[in-house]
Amino acid sequence: MDMDGERIGWDECYRIRGAVFEVYREMGPGFLEAVYQECLEREFVRQDIPFVAQPALRLVYKTEVLRQKFIPDFICFGSVVVELKALGNTTGEHKAQVLNYLRATGMRVGLLANFGCHPKATAERIVL
Repeated sequence: MDMDGERIGWDECYRIRGAVFEVYREMGPGFLEAVYQECLEREFVRQDIPFVAQPALRLVYKTEVLRQKFIPDFICFGSVVVELKALGNTTGEHKAQVLNYLRATGMRVGLLANFGCHPKATAERIVL
């Protein structure tokens, strides 16, 4: 359970993780992030996981909308930010990126999926 006692996005993340692991099982490591992005889109469709790929989301500074936008890899179920990587390891900076996306959207749950590690992909659930 999360620190606040809720299971926010737990079932949704479980399903998203399943799709991530299926893509990794099929493709393995070594491809660019864009390849995994496209494969995951197809897997989300196969598994009936609702998603929006690379939505351009607005940022606000003190009530003013900025020209800059941020583009997460996916938003699934309308409430889970999914960020993809294809790296040997993820770092605190990558986790901070997901946390910033959550703060900017007001969403509470993110998933940091990494296809670059061996012997299996990772998918870290991050709660704001």
